[in-house]
Amino acid sequence: MSLTGNSLGAETRKEEWEVKLQETLADKALFKEVCQMKYTDTYILHNPYRTDPTVQDGTRDQIYTHQPVTLVDDDVTINTFSILPQYIDRADLAQQSYEDQMSLAQNQGRLLNEAIDTAMLASHASFTNFDNASIGGSAGNIAVDETNVIDIIIAVIREIQEAKGSDLLARNGGFIIWRPADFEKLKLFMMSNGYNTADMTLKKGAISGVEYAGLTHYVSNRHTAGHLFGGVKNVFTCGICKATYGQVIVVDEPATSEGPVSAVGVISRVDYKFKAWTNTVPVLFDILVD
Repeated sequence: MSLTGNSLGAETRKEEWEVKLQETLADKALFKEVCQMKYTDTYILHNPYRTDPTVQDGTRDQIYTHQPVTLVDDDVTINTFSILPQYIDRADLAQQSYEDQMSLAQNQGRLLNEAIDTAMLASHASFTNFDNASIGGSAGNIAVDETNVIDIIIAVIREIQEAKGSDLLARNGGFIIWRPADFEKLKLFMMSNGYNTADMTLKKGAISGVEYAGLTHYVSNRHTAGHLFGGVKNVFTCGICKATYGQVIVVDEPATSEGPVSAVGVISRVDYKFKAWTNTVPVLFDILVD
């Protein structure tokens, strides 16, 4: 009845737990929807880029000056992890069905994905500030309501274009991740404006991932208070260590703060790091809200 080796218990195998865990980790998650994913065992990710030279103007016979092509190496170290060590009492393990134990594996994967989503949204200090002045108001945080939700969308697109990100936006698409209360304002706006869009929203509602007004709109309740995230998709990089991703470690009699317990421990971790490369910061926005 040990979880070590091939068996997780009376009925469940370690390999099957890992398969279910990996299936769940592969499910859609916000960080996979909006980030550039790098699955690697490299400790340091590099993103070299060139600085732009200055175009010189002049008249005939005027001298010009050669400018160097400068290569800058932007890098990030993958040294952050989220870990979920949990244990199952041996009697509970013996009395659970196979489906129950696979449900535990599925839940472990879901919680790890949610932890990475939270870490992504907590990275707001890496982005460009976008506040009420960005939508034509006075400086300060935005009070999101049904009347200005479209202003936020249009202004995000404008800011991307002004940052010379039009081509990137056309290739990758853009997004905003709203809070549930903000997403509700977006749905109300969609229901009140247009014809086909309004009718469709009234009939079927709007779910996370809906396309509207040139951006994809997601919803999450894992934001840091006062911050939303928006910009161009697939430029905010998430590096994940392949070697530990989706792997399970099984231990007998796991230790607790009060000593060992008569149980089987099942541990999984994700090693990752988020990075807004220097040349992508202008198209990623920390939307400051009340």
